[in-house]
Amino acid sequence: MSRIIAIDYGTKRTGIAVTDELQMIASGLTTVATKDLMKFLKEFFKNENVSTLILGEPKRMSGEPSEVEKDILRFRESVEKAHPNLEIIRQDERFTSKMAFQTMIDSGLGKKKRQNKALVDEISATIILQDYLYNK
Repeated sequence: MSRIIAIDYGTKRTGIAVTDELQMIASGLTTVATKDLMKFLKEFFKNENVSTLILGEPKRMSGEPSEVEKDILRFRESVEKAHPNLEIIRQDERFTSKMAFQTMIDSGLGKKKRQNKALVDEISATIILQDYLYNK
């Protein structure tokens, strides 16, 4: 089988999570500078069999798209051009940052480590991927 990758897209940093080849377990992979994201994905896709990309869909409480949505749509277009066979699915990502922060507290991470925004982004991507796997 192939892997599924999830992205918590941000204007500065992007959290990335990936499944195992059986698509059962979501694991945090890394956080990359968003400006380097396409380069990272190109290299990752060259080395791994990935069939699906889950792209976080940030919304306000009202259901309206957040400000970063226009950037995400441009990113999606770039991915579709570079990887036309890749299935791209949007997944609601409301509350994932709060859930990630709570996960860090629950796992006993100290205050200093909880301030690591890159780790929050990676955990958020993992939550997005877990939600997708649970609901698919």
